[in-house]
Amino acid sequence: MDDDMVIALFRHALTEENKRRGYLGWSDSPLCPEESSSIQPLSRSYDLLFSSDSGRCVQTAELLFPNKERICLFELREMNFGEWEGKTYTELRGHTDYENWLKDPWKHSPPQGESFSEFQDRVNTGWGKVMEYVLADKAPRAAVMTHGGVIRALLRDFAPIQKEFWEWDVPHGIGFELTFKKGILRRGGRCTSLQEVPLMAKNHG
Repeated sequence: MDDDMVIALFRHALTEENKRRGYLGWSDSPLCPEESSSIQPLSRSYDLLFSSDSGRCVQTAELLFPNKERICLFELREMNFGEWEGKTYTELRGHTDYENWLKDPWKHSPPQGESFSEFQDRVNTGWGKVMEYVLADKAPRAAVMTHGGVIRALLRDFAPIQKEFWEWDVPHGIGFELTFKKGILRRGGRCTSLQEVPLMAKNHG
């Protein structure tokens, strides 16, 4: 339909730090070589491409959308885990502040990091900037290269089915296309449909 607007949310490819299950927020890590070699340009086309300014997102975007101009937004970064950056659950368990955060992440935050409310506010600001570009350019299809936490936050607010943040499974190698009616998108409502998009070469040919 002419008034359909598609916003696709893509998670960056697996990194070396992801493999060891370390917290990876504002710090960065290179993509795993096997991941990089398995990603081919995506056959789907988008009018606009947005990306977190984190290197792992920029690198994944370059592989999926070569020669496509990117609009990098700081607000699309992953949550800032502060002093926990690069550390694993095994390394952090038993620490009081970490255990409190696991029990109630909305009330507690990582030392020198972001609270969930600060993270959510930042993501909302980033989404607002994406909407400004999309609606001003009358771009019916846009892609956003970002992080697992950002995608969970956006799916919680805009997916057609309501789920809590941690209920959303956002693996590497999968994207989500959200289709909105233009008027609903302007009003900040939920999308009308949600479709998974495989990214790895073995999944899309």
